[in-house]
Amino acid sequence: MIRIAPYLLSLAALSATSVSASPYGGELQGFDYPHPRQAHAFDSQGQALSMAYMDVRPEGAGNGRTAVLLHGKNFCGPTWDDTITVLVEAGWRVIAPDQIGFCGSTKPRGYQFSFAQLAANTQGLLEALGVERAVLIGHSMGGMLATRYALQYPDAVEQLVLVNPIGLEDWQAEGVPYASIDTMAEGERKTTFDSIKAYQLKFYYDGQWAPRYDRWVDMLAGMYAGPDREIVAWNQAQTSEMVFTQPVVHEFPALRVPTLLMIGGKDRTAPGANRAPEVVAARLGDYPALGRKAAESIPDAQLIEFPALGHSPQVEAPDEFHAALLRGLVPR
Repeated sequence: MIRIAPYLLSLAALSATSVSASPYGGELQGFDYPHPRQAHAFDSQGQALSMAYMDVRPEGAGNGRTAVLLHGKNFCGPTWDDTITVLVEAGWRVIAPDQIGFCGSTKPRGYQFSFAQLAANTQGLLEALGVERAVLIGHSMGGMLATRYALQYPDAVEQLVLVNPIGLEDWQAEGVPYASIDTMAEGERKTTFDSIKAYQLKFYYDGQWAPRYDRWVDMLAGMYAGPDREIVAWNQAQTSEMVFTQPVVHEFPALRVPTLLMIGGKDRTAPGANRAPEVVAARLGDYPALGRKAAESIPDAQLIEFPALGHSPQVEAPDEFHAALLRGLVPR
């Protein structure tokens, strides 16, 4: 398939074109979801919480199957917009939640974030919606969560699809020093539209930027620019600590569900690499090697590589990505 190269934007040009984000509420009030946003109310850790989600169904009977899309740390349910459309047109029911602490869901001040807890929250949502088994598609941090979910609830998973999941390596074991939640919160409070865009340009898109990516940067930056910026920054720091201290890579051999790995080879995402010694940072985030190693570790795994794509192939090259996804979904 021929890829049309996106508009190139250098870091120097980026810094010269500062942009202010649209201010959104801490639960993405003011941001337009691509499908009706619903709320799942439940109690967890002594608090009343609300989990935002989209539940999009095909016209007619469809194929009787459900896909659950799990967003990454710097993403939200709406980022799956194109994927939702493709899957629904192919007959799938699609559920795309925002995890607690993210996007349209509750931002609790005192909450013990863990992948096990987020998996339990997601399972509660699916039970409430009457979904007994689903294909789980997790991107970035959502890949770590999807892995934990498949380990906790293997009978509820038809297939596991991991799209450039972070956590294919254990950064702490590799030599990245720990940073406290307080320290990370200080950095989060400095987040702007420009800082998010610069990070994604460097690590996600291999220095190539398309104007359509701005929508997703604005979505994130708007919460930092809005009235609830403090709790947004605090939850982001808490979940950064969760990502760093709760690796799933060591448990890949325990997976017992068919697994599809979809890896953009230009990705260099490695949380914490900025605080690691230079010699350590240089070897982190090698996604071509990490993807192949993960495929060898996971029983019943299939690997699809996109050598020319980065961290978000579903956003960067949706036609190429979705054609591969539909081919890779196992028949019932």
